[in-house]
Amino acid sequence: MARERILVIDDEPEISELIRLYLTREQYEVYTAPNGQYIEEQIRSFCPDLIILDILMPGADGLELCRQIRKWTNVPVIFVSCKAEDTDKIVGLTVGGDDYITKPFSPGELVARVKAQLRRQSMLPGHNRPKTLVFGDLTVDLSAHEVKIGGQTVPLSATEFSLVVKMAEQPGRVFSIDELFDLIWGADHMGDTRTVMVHISNLRKKIEPTPANPKYILTVRGVGYKFSTAAD
Repeated sequence: MARERILVIDDEPEISELIRLYLTREQYEVYTAPNGQYIEEQIRSFCPDLIILDILMPGADGLELCRQIRKWTNVPVIFVSCKAEDTDKIVGLTVGGDDYITKPFSPGELVARVKAQLRRQSMLPGHNRPKTLVFGDLTVDLSAHEVKIGGQTVPLSATEFSLVVKMAEQPGRVFSIDELFDLIWGADHMGDTRTVMVHISNLRKKIEPTPANPKYILTVRGVGYKFSTAAD
């Protein structure tokens, strides 16, 4: 069985080496880079299953790199940063990140988050699921791991796609924010449930004709969200 591959981009050699050592112990294949100068070539040649990306780097920062990464792949991206403000985390998730961890962090926490992202990724698509889910002009293709609006592919992060699948597989069911967080990130994940709201907001901007008046992902006030059966 091939080992899962992780690309680490961080300009601090000590941090990169620490991450590499801990992930290698977990039997992952790890490639490190000091910056994203050759990010497209790195992705195409190494074919990572997950990317760990520092935000504050000379040249193109991690946020800009993530925007570029999303042009070529939707594999999970975990940001690492010394910036701990909520607004910084929201920006990171908005540009396509799947998770955000603040420096200094414990290696064990990072490993746990990596495992959670890869575990979730491996569950898509499932063997007993239909190949496609269709709601009007929106199509969720589980085999191709993509969403289309009117036949046009919409670039989604791995987390955004997981959220769409979880809700679209059970249209009309109301999911609480805590429930969605547990389903996507895992009940033992050490994150903030407000992350769900950020990703929902991102999704609406990408798949809703009018994000302020959504027809697919509806808010159930005081409870959570549901995928509308009226969308078709």
